[in-house]
Amino acid sequence: MTAVLERLDRVRKFTVEVQAEMKKVTWPDWLQLRNATGVIIVFVLIVAAIIGLMDLVFRKIVDLILGFLGA
Repeated sequence: MTAVLERLDRVRKFTVEVQAEMKKVTWPDWLQLRNATGVIIVFVLIVAAIIGLMDLVFRKIVDLILGFLGA
């Protein structure tokens, strides 16, 4: 029974600490959020284009190698 009470006490303490930490958080305003989202979307599109280009180049290289080997 004491183990259950100790566990409940730890859960209560954890909850109180989480609430205290959440009050310290500074959340971004709408403009900051919109700008960060735009930067992330552009970054993802650039990385996707680079990966797509690499895929195309490597596929051509593999096709050339297989062509020389007669496969």
